[in-house]
Amino acid sequence: MRVVLAEDLFLLRQGIIQLLEAYDFEVVAAVDNGTDLAAAITEHRPDIAIVDVRLPPTFTTEGLQAALRARRERPGLPILVLSQHVEQMYARELLADGTGGIGYLLKDSVLDDEQFIDAVRRVAAGGTAMDTAVVAQLMTSHSRDEPLAALTAREREVLELMAEGCSNTAIAQRLTITEGAAAKHISNIFTKLMLPPSGDSNRRVLAVLAYLNA
Repeated sequence: MRVVLAEDLFLLRQGIIQLLEAYDFEVVAAVDNGTDLAAAITEHRPDIAIVDVRLPPTFTTEGLQAALRARRERPGLPILVLSQHVEQMYARELLADGTGGIGYLLKDSVLDDEQFIDAVRRVAAGGTAMDTAVVAQLMTSHSRDEPLAALTAREREVLELMAEGCSNTAIAQRLTITEGAAAKHISNIFTKLMLPPSGDSNRRVLAVLAYLNA
């Protein structure tokens, strides 16, 4: 699997490269700024881009902005954001794209290599990997006077775990309920969000996007 990495801190960048290569990923480019990130994605057409939010020269949102431009030029490019900050506006725009895998992890929340590698693989495969703190910030910033207020408290909990990329089994374990109950909650969410069965659409991703970007 081919990876383009954007991280401005040298030691952290080298550490991520070594970790990825230990799990048989090929890091085709490792850059420290948004301009070089865009060029590397265009040149190498990676399977996934791992991107820090704040990059030179202003250290504000260059990484996310470069990721958004890359998604516009190459729809469906899987992107995993790895940052110390939650940039809500750009995160919502990235999620609203609706194509390709998306992940947003906070650096302080990555506790071991398996957690990180699982997130990389999940996003590269077209899924989601959202840090719980990121999901919480995006969700709590919403007005509750919206159609999504029809969701029950339990359904919101299930939807938050769906946003993290949890399977039905994982949701059941986290909430201490049966898999059947988890499946029923998910079915209710799809119904309330008017997401009918479709052979082409990932309703789990669409449900998360509908909630986070309403």
